[in-house]
Amino acid sequence: MSAAAASTVDAAEVAKFEAMAAEWWDVNGKFKPLHMLNPTRLDYITSQIAAEFGRDLKGEAPFAGLRILDIGCGGGLLAEPMARLGADVVGADAAERNIPVAQLHAEQSGLEIDYRHTTAEAMAADGEQFDVVLNMEVVEHVADPLAYLTACQQLLKPGGLMVCSTLNRNPKSYLMAIIGAEHVMRWLPKGTHEWSKFITPDELFELIRQAGLDPVDRKGFIFNPVLWTWGLSDRDLSVNYVTASVKRA
Repeated sequence: MSAAAASTVDAAEVAKFEAMAAEWWDVNGKFKPLHMLNPTRLDYITSQIAAEFGRDLKGEAPFAGLRILDIGCGGGLLAEPMARLGADVVGADAAERNIPVAQLHAEQSGLEIDYRHTTAEAMAADGEQFDVVLNMEVVEHVADPLAYLTACQQLLKPGGLMVCSTLNRNPKSYLMAIIGAEHVMRWLPKGTHEWSKFITPDELFELIRQAGLDPVDRKGFIFNPVLWTWGLSDRDLSVNYVTASVKRA
């Protein structure tokens, strides 16, 4: 089997998120950190898509005609805004229990989103193609990051865009993401993340290149404990960060 066809799913990681599936849309529940971060994630994602495809975010349905995959979609926190912007959205997740939660919320919100219990590798093997792949906070949970990113690359049309976020690996990220978020603030259940699986920005850029994509941007997600808000930084990628890469036509 090719690297992209072999499954990169880590069963233990999937089980963690299956156990929390019912709480995806509880803004004060176990996914509170994602709800807090989501506006900043969306600002970055929408600006990158608009720039790559020449779209005006102030226009009506600016992403109309774009096919977007949200891989590791969870309960649909990113898939729903993409659908509201006019995109044809597929949400895929290896955790089966996430899918009915996402489907129900989309139905209640009056949105049509194609949610599937599947993997990037399976979709690539089926020849699926997308203009954009959103790959947010997933790569640190897979068994083989390079094989997984290769599958994501195969899912992109020539000229397509991948937005990928993850966590840096250094003492600060251990303090903030493991000790702070899981043990002190209790924003996440203990054991949600494994620090050894975190990936430095340089390592991720190299993996993205090896997978066949060209990295074009990276920024840090930074938390302001005074204002209790997230923002973007060109310089501080020390904990959470996001990248953009393209598949050359």
